[in-house]
Amino acid sequence: MPRIHAVFPVAALAIGAMMVLTAHAEDKIARSLAATCTGCHGTSGVSQGGIPSIAGVEKERILTLLKEFRDGKRPATVMHQHSKGYTDEQLEAIAGWFAAQKAK
Repeated sequence: MPRIHAVFPVAALAIGAMMVLTAHAEDKIARSLAATCTGCHGTSGVSQGGIPSIAGVEKERILTLLKEFRDGKRPATVMHQHSKGYTDEQLEAIAGWFAAQKAK
């Protein structure tokens, strides 16, 4: 039996490492998707002009707006076209990434 107990810490470390790697990969994907927004909304979502900053805005708020733009429920100039190119999961990743950024 002692050998079985020795496996548990090793398995726990392996699972933890996999979770960290998965989270890191998901963050990289979200950051890459969000990069398409920075041309208008600024680096990390902090706008320098008349376009709204989205850094630090609540994830659900950003997600709701993106879906409203995509579905034509909210008036916009170019956001309809931008948002139509993403799945719900991709929009959620983008919203989460900008929500995690610090508003300056």
